[in-house]
Amino acid sequence: MMGEDYHGHGVGGDESGFDGNGGGSAGAFFSSARSSPRSQGSQFDANGERFSRKVFVGGLPPDIDEDEITASFRRFGPLVVDWPHKAESKSYFPPKGYAFLLFQDESSVQALIDACIQDEEKLYLCVSSPTIKDKPVQIRPWRLSDADFVLDASLPLDPRKTVFVGGVPRPLKAVELAMIMDRLYGGVCYAGIDTDPELKYPKGAGRVAFSNQQSYIAAISARFVQLQHGDIDKRVEVKPYVLDDQLCDECQGARCGGKFAPFFCANVTCLQYYCEQCWANIHSRPGREFHKPLVKEGADRPRTVPFRWC
Repeated sequence: MMGEDYHGHGVGGDESGFDGNGGGSAGAFFSSARSSPRSQGSQFDANGERFSRKVFVGGLPPDIDEDEITASFRRFGPLVVDWPHKAESKSYFPPKGYAFLLFQDESSVQALIDACIQDEEKLYLCVSSPTIKDKPVQIRPWRLSDADFVLDASLPLDPRKTVFVGGVPRPLKAVELAMIMDRLYGGVCYAGIDTDPELKYPKGAGRVAFSNQQSYIAAISARFVQLQHGDIDKRVEVKPYVLDDQLCDECQGARCGGKFAPFFCANVTCLQYYCEQCWANIHSRPGREFHKPLVKEGADRPRTVPFRWC
């Protein structure tokens, strides 16, 4: 083994953070799933790119600072060095021994990969600091085609049989997420890793679509799942994928002026979208008064809200 293997540290905006998108519109779901590079059999995206311009580098010397990291990688092209909470900490040294290289051009990433040494399917490049010479550090690029995986393109994708998986370790690929969830619950037809729109780098969340209601209910009933693959072993949260463009399933918009339903009930006895009036009517019934609605919180994950009528 050459150097140290880094596969995720800490919380928040770092390698294992939970900052993904908890849902969206049905149209956006179908668009992202069906136009994926993997499902189209191509290693390139629509812009002809293969890799994210954001690259993880781990196992850095403890005394290497931002300028020295920049100097070590500048030969591959213009870049910015970043790490979680860098602005707040005002530190010149990556506090956990890893950083992100944000290249201006995708071609720089390919040049970096070409210069690396490969060992056990991992990439390494030697970097020097004031006290350590030629230390192998791990280079981990993100391949764009790893963000989506369609198991069977003939199966219909139903966003209402889709779960949101939060806290997904960023090295995990869509195909790996699909296989883990299929082994646990069966019926997986699609898995996607949520990526940021600019750098196309994983945000720490994913989506899994099932072909049947039984598998979908089993997944959301579990609430948490242990993702185990290679070096990865992490417990993550599973919730229904909340859509923001659905009419109330009870009144079809008749009692709320045709507005989209703000609430989704994730209890397996419901699994429906409700307007405020229908939520109050349905959940005043015995046995349902303790159900909690999920709402779409902007571009954030679905959250449970305290629901009280005055």
